[in-house]
Amino acid sequence: QVQLVESGGGSVQAGGSLRLSCAASGYTYSSACMGWFRQAPGKGREGVAILYTGGRNTLYADSVKGRFTISQDNAKNTLYLQMNSLKPDDTAMYYCAARTGVSSCGTMWDKFFAYWGQGTQVTVSS
Repeated sequence: QVQLVESGGGSVQAGGSLRLSCAASGYTYSSACMGWFRQAPGKGREGVAILYTGGRNTLYADSVKGRFTISQDNAKNTLYLQMNSLKPDDTAMYYCAARTGVSSCGTMWDKFFAYWGQGTQVTVSS
């Protein structure tokens, strides 16, 4: 049974930093496409960053390039999102997502991802 559990959300002032974590279990971690998505109130779900757990390729949304970094700890089966220089527009519920049993990862189309965590709230005040 695939499980994704996010943590690390919270409230910060603009310019601050947060690190989100996603603990994954129930599948072969090293052959999955994993990503972070977010959804603000009244808006659709937006891809933030993705990576392939068996390689190094990453992909970022233009809105977070240079500020956010996606990474992983394969030994811990954990995905991270380091968020720096946070802006009020980054306020949203952040979700970890995974598509297992793949050999590459190149899309932030949310329908590609079969498994989702419960989300963690990030609030950035001005």
